[in-house]
Amino acid sequence: MSVLLGCIADDFTGASDLASFLVASGMHTVQLLGVPEKPVDLSQADAVVIALKSRTQEPDQAVADSLEALQWLRQLECSQYYFKYCSTFDSTDKGNIGPVADALLAALGETFTVASPALPVNGRTVYNGYLFANGVLLNESGMEHHPLTPMRDANLLRILSAQTSGKVGLIVHDTLAQGSAITRSALVTLAEDYRYAIVDVLSQDDLVTLSHACADLRLVTGSSGLAVGLADNFEARGVFRKRQDAAELPPVAGDAVVLSGSCSKATRDQVDAFKSTHPALKICPLALHNAELNADQVVHWFIEHRAQGPVLIYASDHPEAVSHSQTLLGIEQAGQRIEELMSEVARRLSDLGVTRFVVAGGETSGAAVQALGITALKIGPAIAPGVPLTQTLEQTPRLLALKSGNFGEREFFTQALEMMQ
Repeated sequence: MSVLLGCIADDFTGASDLASFLVASGMHTVQLLGVPEKPVDLSQADAVVIALKSRTQEPDQAVADSLEALQWLRQLECSQYYFKYCSTFDSTDKGNIGPVADALLAALGETFTVASPALPVNGRTVYNGYLFANGVLLNESGMEHHPLTPMRDANLLRILSAQTSGKVGLIVHDTLAQGSAITRSALVTLAEDYRYAIVDVLSQDDLVTLSHACADLRLVTGSSGLAVGLADNFEARGVFRKRQDAAELPPVAGDAVVLSGSCSKATRDQVDAFKSTHPALKICPLALHNAELNADQVVHWFIEHRAQGPVLIYASDHPEAVSHSQTLLGIEQAGQRIEELMSEVARRLSDLGVTRFVVAGGETSGAAVQALGITALKIGPAIAPGVPLTQTLEQTPRLLALKSGNFGEREFFTQALEMMQ
């Protein structure tokens, strides 16, 4: 069976998020961590997701990396391609959503697609072109304080128009409510004059309607939510049958650790819940910069507390503290200090026999898996909406849960570790 859906995600946790939805829809899914340099066994894969770290890159580099990923996927002769970004539409006026989507469309010889960040199961809805997070306008939801991509506008047409020379139109909810056929017709009409369609989505049923309406689009763009009905499209064509065992993973023995770099409110709550009952060590970029803390000390602390584990090593902090560090060190330097420390710690803990990793934050997850030398993951069952349990494709497998900062309930870390047992 050939690979039907080829996906490019702009960060590592976002890739896992998308892969989780595909597995839930019955598609056997493999996540690749970057463009593979060696052959990968995809003989059983219905969908492939390439995870990049392009969300916060300079636009030119994000475009180059995304085009490289597309070129690799095109050798699989996928029926459809998917550019996945965050449900909070994380970006700046320079990009990277618009520039990457423009480049992918051009490379595929296409002129139109949808841009749908909606993910109602996690509180992300779109109405009249405005993006809401848990019923609050995006720019009032806390995302306006994001340290790398602060979102100070909730109007998706304005946000995307600032990033692309193409016209951005809107499909309102009244159209979507009439079903997939009417929505598909509206998309066809809009495509005559526009490059992108923002689509109002208020519920999971709306997402199913929209994904069914996108059956004929060669490229779709959006959050993981748009994946909910794509398997139905392939099945309707007679080229695919949904798998009942798509999420099965064998158990893995070994120690576990939680690494958290995200500073989102959801992750901070999860850190507070977990450290109330488990050993926890806080990492501060200023302490790293001033040589008051290093990887040796962190690993030594882990060894001392290993028997009381699982333990938590975290850099998650409140916006005021993050802003203070960024003012003194610079935005890139503050983040780089944390990523480098987490990378080194992950590698050394793996050498000590840790086989189960729960990692919070897209940048932290990317740093950790690269340090661990992981190139491919089989996607298992969902721990929370958009966050699957994953297993490395190695002779001695490891389990990972890679969580986007905003995802998961307060007890997520405990839930993830329980599923790893």
